[in-house]
Amino acid sequence: MPTIMPVDRLHLLVPFALPSAAAASTALAGLEYPALSKLVARARVDEQVIGEDFQRTLPHERWVARAFGASGPRVAASATSAPPTTDAGAAADDEAPLAPWMLLADGGAPGDATWACVQPVHVRIAHDHLVLIDPASLELADADAAALYAVARPLIEELGVRIEAPTPQRWYLSSEQFGTLAGASPLRASGRNIEIWLPHEAHSGQRSRAWMKVQNEVQMAWFEHPVNEAREARGLPAVNSIWFHAQGALHPVKRAFARVRSDAAATRGLALAAGATLGAAPDTFRALAAAAGTSPGSPRNGAPDTNSAPNGAASADAHANGATLVELDPFSAAYIQQDWGRWNAAFAQLERDWFAPALAALQAGELTELGVTLCGDTGSVTLAATRGDLRKFWRRREFASLFIE
Repeated sequence: MPTIMPVDRLHLLVPFALPSAAAASTALAGLEYPALSKLVARARVDEQVIGEDFQRTLPHERWVARAFGASGPRVAASATSAPPTTDAGAAADDEAPLAPWMLLADGGAPGDATWACVQPVHVRIAHDHLVLIDPASLELADADAAALYAVARPLIEELGVRIEAPTPQRWYLSSEQFGTLAGASPLRASGRNIEIWLPHEAHSGQRSRAWMKVQNEVQMAWFEHPVNEAREARGLPAVNSIWFHAQGALHPVKRAFARVRSDAAATRGLALAAGATLGAAPDTFRALAAAAGTSPGSPRNGAPDTNSAPNGAASADAHANGATLVELDPFSAAYIQQDWGRWNAAFAQLERDWFAPALAALQAGELTELGVTLCGDTGSVTLAATRGDLRKFWRRREFASLFIE
C-alpha cells in the first residue's frame, strides 16, 4: 500500500553533511549512497553559498534565518533562487541574530528587547593560545548547570544586565551595554584559537569592555567551585567560561513552511513565531510518513505539535502550504571532532532512513518536490527535484562537485 504523505513538498536541512574536499576521501571511505547520488545528479541547484573562512555563524544557521526572514544583511553568497532576506538592523554581515527566537523556543518571552544567547563552556589552554571545546562534549548535567547559574546570576545582574535562564544549559542576556556586539556560534569556534572569534562590536571591530567584565566576574566565581572540583575529580573538563552569540531582537517573520520538525532551538523558535506547526525531528522518513493521519495536536515521536504564534507573527504564506521542513543533525559532534568513522556511520544511516525512502516517495508521486540543503562549516548547497527531474538522465552532477575546498 502506498504511503500517503502529509506534505506536498519536503525539505531536509542537514548541518555538517558536506565534508571539506581535503577530508572527503576519508569521510566517505567505503560508503555507498545511490539515493543521494541520484538526487544530486538530477536535481536543480536552487542555491550555492561558498561562504568565507572567518564568518562567525554556520551555514545552516544563516540558511534558516534567511528562509524565515530573520537574517541580517547577506554576504559571500551566489544564488539563483535564495530565500528572501530582511535587514535585521545592527546585525553583523554574517550574523544570524537568532537568540530571541531561541529564547522563545526555550519558553521565554523575548518581547521587544535585544537578547544574546550565553552558554557555559570550557576553554582549554593550548601551547600559546586558548581553544574552545565543543559544548556538547562537556557532558554538563542540568543540576550542575543550574548550580553554576545560581552563582553567576547575581553577579551579572549587579552589572546592570538582565538575565533569563528558561533552560539550565542556555542563558539569555539583555543589555544596552552590549550595543551591536557580534559573537561567533560555539560550533563555529570550537577546536580553534578563540582570539578571532571573541565578541566584538559589529561596526567597529572593537572588543566590548562591558562583556569582558561580565565574563571575568563569572570566570572568577566558578574557579574552584564545587561543581568544577567534582567534575575534575571525574576526569571531566571544568566549566570555566561563558560564550556569547546570536544577539538580536525579535521581529515579524514569514511562514516559509507549514510544518517544521526540528530539535534545534533557533529553528523551533522561528517556526513558533511564524505560526507553523511544530514537532520534534523524526528518527526516520517512515516515522514522518506514519504521522500523515494525525491531527495538528497529535504527538509525533513523543513531542506534540504546536501552532501557537506570538503577536506579530506573519500570516500564512501561500508558498508554504503543504511544505514541511525537517532538520536532521546526526553529524555535528563527529564533524567538529573530525571523527570521520562516526560521521561515515551516520551518513550511511541517513542514506538508509531518509534519502532512499524520500527519493522513492518522489518517484512514486507521493511527494511533488523534494529539497535538500547540505551544509559544511562555511558553505551550503540547496538542491530541489520533482518527479520529472529524476527522468533527466543527461544531468550527471557528482556529489564530489559540492565539496568546498
